[in-house]
Amino acid sequence: MYQNKKTGLIGIIITIVILILLVILSNIDIKEISYAENIFGKIVMPIQNGLTYLKNKMAGNENFFTDLENLKAENEELKEKNSKLEQSLRELEIMKSENETLKEYVNLKDKYPEYQTIPAYIINRDISNYTKTIVINVGEKDGIKPEMTVIADKGLVGHVISTTETTAKIQTIIDTASSVSSIISTTREAIVVTGTLENNNTLKANYIPTSATILENDKVETSGLGGIYPKGIHIGIIKQIVNTKNSIDRYAQIETAVDFEKLETVLVITNKNN
Repeated sequence: MYQNKKTGLIGIIITIVILILLVILSNIDIKEISYAENIFGKIVMPIQNGLTYLKNKMAGNENFFTDLENLKAENEELKEKNSKLEQSLRELEIMKSENETLKEYVNLKDKYPEYQTIPAYIINRDISNYTKTIVINVGEKDGIKPEMTVIADKGLVGHVISTTETTAKIQTIIDTASSVSSIISTTREAIVVTGTLENNNTLKANYIPTSATILENDKVETSGLGGIYPKGIHIGIIKQIVNTKNSIDRYAQIETAVDFEKLETVLVITNKNN
């Protein structure tokens, strides 16, 4: 029963409130309603505009992230293209180097037509104070044997001292253990040329005859004696004559025709006509 009374009271209160609101609304002037609407608009509209701006901003952010992903994809594509271009450039450089090597081979063969030769290039070098040897990329399978002469565009390089199936080791004429029977081109005087410890482009002319007249810039070439080197291969030029107290001990310094520090391609002579 108490519950029914409470419910009825609430219903009466609600009815009264509704009646009061109807009376108030019926007595409010239309202008006042418009004014209230105006105030409402001034308060609500900025909020609405702000919400609209935020909405648009969020939409812009979505576009921004979409553009960022596109940029990342384009960047990866450009990196791939750049890598391919670099690879192409490397291949072109290799082809250019191979063409230059072939040109050197052709020039060498043209320069020494009297010899049967096998072209090769250096794959390793040991140019220290005492040992001055190089390794080339041809060996037994190519017909290379010990004691074969090795030459370059400018002149004598050395001779083969050992071989494997695919490589050959060369003792250069600048090696301290090297000894080459030679002659002075102008006077035809016989001398012996050996390697030195001084530098990689200097030889020493020993056993100069006491009666021999030698001059700076005289050319030196192989004599054909000794059983290894063919006759007439250019070795270098005399740069300095060193006189001693004993004329028998005088010697000369020879500048090699071949620049061993820059040497890359060579020819191995497979036949020799002394």
